[in-house]
Parts: sequence; C-alpha cells; structure tokens
Amino acid sequence: MKKISIVIPVYNEKDYILKTLERVEKLSFSGLEKEIIVVDDGSTDGTTEILKSLESKYKIIYQNNGGKGAALRAGFTTSTGEIIAIQDADLEYDPAEIVKLTNPIIDGRSEVVYGSRMLGNNPVGHRRYYLGNKLISWLTNVLYRSHLTDVETGHKVFKKSILEKFNLQENDFGFEVEFTAKILKNQIPILELPISYAPRKFGEGKKINWQDGLKALWLLVKYRLIKD
Repeated sequence: MKKISIVIPVYNEKDYILKTLERVEKLSFSGLEKEIIVVDDGSTDGTTEILKSLESKYKIIYQNNGGKGAALRAGFTTSTGEIIAIQDADLEYDPAEIVKLTNPIIDGRSEVVYGSRMLGNNPVGHRRYYLGNKLISWLTNVLYRSHLTDVETGHKVFKKSILEKFNLQENDFGFEVEFTAKILKNQIPILELPISYAPRKFGEGKKINWQDGLKALWLLVKYRLIKD
C-alpha cells in the first residue's frame, strides 16, 4: 500500500498542536497508509513538552529554531511516503481539506496540488497580507508564465519524487515562493483547488510579517534568474 506523509512544522503552538494532531489523525485516505511527522522548530512555550508525551504515537523531530523552511526540509527527509502533504499547526487551514487535495494525485491527474484560499469563499483577514499575497501571486505568474491564485498557501500536497529535481534552500517563510518557483521552472503543472481558511490574529500567534512579503518578491526574481 502506498503512503502519505503529513508533515506538520510547529513553533510555539501549545494551544493548537493537540487539536491539530487530533484532526489529522482522523483523516482517512482511499488506498493510502498515513504517516504523521511533527517537526518542533525550537519551541519555547511548552509545545516541546506536549510533543515529548506523544513520541510513542507520532514521528517527532526536534531541532533548533531555523524557520518553517528548515522544519519542512527535515520533515521531507524523514518522510517515507510517496505523497507529502503540508499542514500548519495553527489550524488556519482545515486538515480535512488534505483529502480533497490528495485525490488528484492518487488519480494520476496531477503531481502537485495547492489549496487556494482565493478560490474559496473565505474572509480576508489581514487586508495588507491579502493584498501582499495577491501581489506575490501576480509576480509569480508574470515571471513564470503561470496562472496561480495563492502562491503563499500553506496547504501544498505533492509527490515526493519531485524533490529529486531541485534543492530547497530557504529556511524561513521564503520556502513558499522558492518551492513554487522551482516547481514551475521544472515545468511541473500546479493544480489549484479551493479550500476553507480561518485567519487568526497576531495576538493569537500569527507569525508571518511584512518583511517576509518583501523577501518573497525578491526571491521570485532571484530564482527566475539563477539556475538551480
């Protein structure tokens, strides 16, 4: 039986991590075994202690704080599934959507599927970041001749084999645009499907900021110009 590895990067999410794992554990995939990998990116709020109590249940990796990209790479390296799904630990993204995003890969219709918040009927949340995401997606489409609506989405599902085509380097939120840029440069089509989204406030632990948005724009240009 084939397997899906669900990689969950986590940093200081003691209020959400158990709820996230509970919902991921309930997921059922047709013809797929499920592997849950949690990467603790140097949490300091008690998340680590919660995860230590779950080591007999899940595959858990601990590392010094390196950023989302570094945490995901660690999870990808450890994964044993033919399909990889990314699930953030803050529940802005509903884990149940992963099943829908995985089906086109199981059916052989796509190698990479993105869950698009822009295609769903979702609240805007932070207007600045909504507009920033629109700008990042627009520049991606201009530079890479694509038609994406949500490059920065945290819900990405893909065949693990595509990782053999390029090396990922970004340690922080720059992972999102680097991954997309390298997928497109390798002429791998990205299928987008609508997903639900529940944006949280900064007081609730939201971590991405406007500097990450500026860096994303620069990285899109950088990876368009350089050879991987």
